[in-house]
Amino acid sequence: MSDATVASPAAEPSDGAGGTPHGQGASAAPEVLDTPDAVSAVAHTPEENAALAGMARDGERSAGHRRTFAEYLRHRGPGPVGLRRRILLTFTLGSLALAAFLALTTYGLVRSNLLEQRDSTAVSTAARNAREAQAALRSEPDTTAPAIERLVSLGVQAPVIFYNEQWSAGVGRFGQDSIPAVLQARVVDEGQWARMITNEGGDTVLVVGIPLRGIGAYFEFFFLDEDQRTLNNVALSLLLASVITTALGVLLGIFAARRAVRPVADAAQAAKAVAAGHLETRLPPTDDPDLGVLASSFNDMAAALQLRIERDARFASDVSHELRSPLMTLSASVEVMEARRHELPERAQSALDLLTSDVTRFQGLVEDLLEISRFDAGAIRLHLEDLQVAQFVRNAVAVSSSPGTPVTATERAECAIIRGDRRRLARVIANLIDNAKAYGGGEPEVMIADANLPEEALTHVQIGVEDHGPGVPVEERALIFERFARGITAGRRSGSEGAGLGLALVDEHIRMHGGRVWVEDRLDGSPGARFVIELTATEVRE
Repeated sequence: MSDATVASPAAEPSDGAGGTPHGQGASAAPEVLDTPDAVSAVAHTPEENAALAGMARDGERSAGHRRTFAEYLRHRGPGPVGLRRRILLTFTLGSLALAAFLALTTYGLVRSNLLEQRDSTAVSTAARNAREAQAALRSEPDTTAPAIERLVSLGVQAPVIFYNEQWSAGVGRFGQDSIPAVLQARVVDEGQWARMITNEGGDTVLVVGIPLRGIGAYFEFFFLDEDQRTLNNVALSLLLASVITTALGVLLGIFAARRAVRPVADAAQAAKAVAAGHLETRLPPTDDPDLGVLASSFNDMAAALQLRIERDARFASDVSHELRSPLMTLSASVEVMEARRHELPERAQSALDLLTSDVTRFQGLVEDLLEISRFDAGAIRLHLEDLQVAQFVRNAVAVSSSPGTPVTATERAECAIIRGDRRRLARVIANLIDNAKAYGGGEPEVMIADANLPEEALTHVQIGVEDHGPGVPVEERALIFERFARGITAGRRSGSEGAGLGLALVDEHIRMHGGRVWVEDRLDGSPGARFVIELTATEVRE
């Protein structure tokens, strides 16, 4: 109960007022009590504060749940929160805050109205019973027995009367010691109506004190246990309603998050498709004005990118084709000069060797450019067939620039079958061997191994080409597969240096076969690089 004053009841309240049970149809008192304009509330004692805290504790549980959730969010650790989670979190916190606000507001109003009604009823009942006690004490008996008997006959169980400097109680367990001293002083000494909530024997009670003019004072106790149970039920109902409301908010948040993030996910998938080379990918048009701008902008960007790449591919293809004719003429001229090499002086022979080397390198560059342009134009078509990987690699090495390269294979790899384009995969092996000879130093080594654990079924096979060079720095291992990338040899010119397209073609061919290629350190710890091709395979046992 708050400290706010409560309006006093009328001098003769109706008998229908609820409260502690009393007799019905009691006779009217011969004299009216001094009724104040308001009944003062005595300052809360520690017991009263404890009682009020207990009545309000259940109503604050939902706020406690909110604090617990906030602490969880605060301590969940740093990290980015995605759009889907932000939307879901917004709906969750919003529904939780709304449910908590409504629950606390409803609980506060119910508690205030319930206690106010209980207070008013208790004061009215106590005033009516005080009149009965005053009427019984008008004849100035020696004791309060007549008054107590009359009140008990009316059903009043917890009256306490101060009369002739003595305290008398009814049949209940309440007496003078149950009345707080501050309430006694206010009623007995100051002659004021007052009431106070206190805790007596584990029960929360409301004590109403009424001075009897010229006689003494009357006190009556009213149990608040029923009101406490009512508030507990209300708090439990509000808590369940808050949980249901929050759960509905979470479900709504999940639905809204999916609806909001779906266009972003579609745009992300389309962007991945464009990045993978599917330049014709477009977002479907939509009637949503906001998403329509996104779809239109993305489609314009994809169209412009497709046009630019196709134009660059046509340019490279046209240039390569235009270079083939003069290059063939130049190559034929070099062959004629080679046929009469013995007639040339020594310095002319050295110049002819340089010319032959550059013409050969130029021919390889033009062929690589034509191959790259076909990749960009999407004109590459694979002629797939089943290949026994170990035997295929040995044959590819035999027709490469280094036919004596040793080839080793594990037992399971000897039985592995891959499905691929024989000519293109053989060129991949040849390019890796040429790269190892040009930049690695020493003779390369080829190893074929299964990529699965012994207890697993064979699903992938790895072909590794190792060299004895300085290796590839970690920061350049992804860059060397880009076009015209020459890694640590960039800027150093030598007769055997390539144009930086060989590894780019390897990457393109392997990706078309659904595999992947990467570079790492040698497995034995020796200096050098190890280029690895991983392809899908199946195991065939004879």
